[in-house]
Amino acid sequence: AIWKCYTANERKRLFPNERAVSSTDGLWSCVGVLPNAHSGYAILSIDCAPSRAGHGRIVSGGGDNSIHIYREEMPCEDSKESNGSGMNFASIGPKFAYDAVAVDAHTGDVNCVKWHPKDGRCLISAGDDGAVKVWKYTRE
Repeated sequence: AIWKCYTANERKRLFPNERAVSSTDGLWSCVGVLPNAHSGYAILSIDCAPSRAGHGRIVSGGGDNSIHIYREEMPCEDSKESNGSGMNFASIGPKFAYDAVAVDAHTGDVNCVKWHPKDGRCLISAGDDGAVKVWKYTRE
C-alpha cells in the first residue's frame, strides 16, 4: 500500500468526518496500492528513484526472491477509484503500474534494493544468498 500523511489542516479540509484526538493531529490514509506486489509474499525492501535519476519509479524486493519495478502513471481525470473516503485516488496520491520483474533475482529472499542516487538505470540488491548484485534497468 502507498500511504500519505496529511497535516491537521488537510485532515480537516479533506476528511471532515474523521475524528482526531486533538485539533493538531494529522491523518494517515492509504492512497494507493502496488499492483501484483510479490504475490502475497512479504515485501522486505522498497526504494523510490530520486527525482534527478528518473523520478516516478519504485523498486521492491521480497520474500518471493524477486525484484519488482513500478512506474508512476499520470492520473486519469475519469478515474473513479476511491480509498473509501469518497475521494478519487488521482486527487490525493500517485498511481503505479507494474513495469518489470526479475524473477529469482536471488536464491533466497531479496532483503534490500536501492536505486543509484544519480543514474536511474542502475540499482543494487542484496539477498539471503549472500550476493550483492548490480542491475541495469531499461524500459522496453
